[in-house]
Amino acid sequence: MQLQREKKHVIDFLFPIALLFVFAASSFVVIILAANIYSHTTTASSEHYDTRTPVSYVTEKIRQADLHGQVSIGTFDGLESLVLSQQYGEKSYTTYIYAYDGTLMELFIQDGVQAKAKDGTEIMEVNVFHMEETRPGLLRISCESAEGKTMSAYVSFLSRGGGSN
Repeated sequence: MQLQREKKHVIDFLFPIALLFVFAASSFVVIILAANIYSHTTTASSEHYDTRTPVSYVTEKIRQADLHGQVSIGTFDGLESLVLSQQYGEKSYTTYIYAYDGTLMELFIQDGVQAKAKDGTEIMEVNVFHMEETRPGLLRISCESAEGKTMSAYVSFLSRGGGSN
């Protein structure tokens, strides 16, 4: 009995190679698309962080200090400032939050002690930081990030401070 030899066709070799090529090309395209999506997501996340964080920070500070007469808008060293007054024992302290030289700053100081705007602690880079009391007990906070993105928030509070400090 004679064994029959199978005839090999070129297609038997080319089909698996073509299938491997299609799989590799598809994988490459998916990796490129995923990298692009990741890059876009991290950029957007960074931009949102830069605009939301200063507003969230100030909002939280207002909520922490929201007792009768302890939250007001005033000035510190000639700059518009959020003024948060506190009493520790028999001594009075004030926290000033303001924009100075492209940076959101915070200064916690005992009343009566002299200080300059540059003495504060840097929070974040900002182009613009603005506050206004739109009606009694409602404060509008606006912040423009270093990249030029603007974020605003309304914060209601119970206390009403007494004018400029």
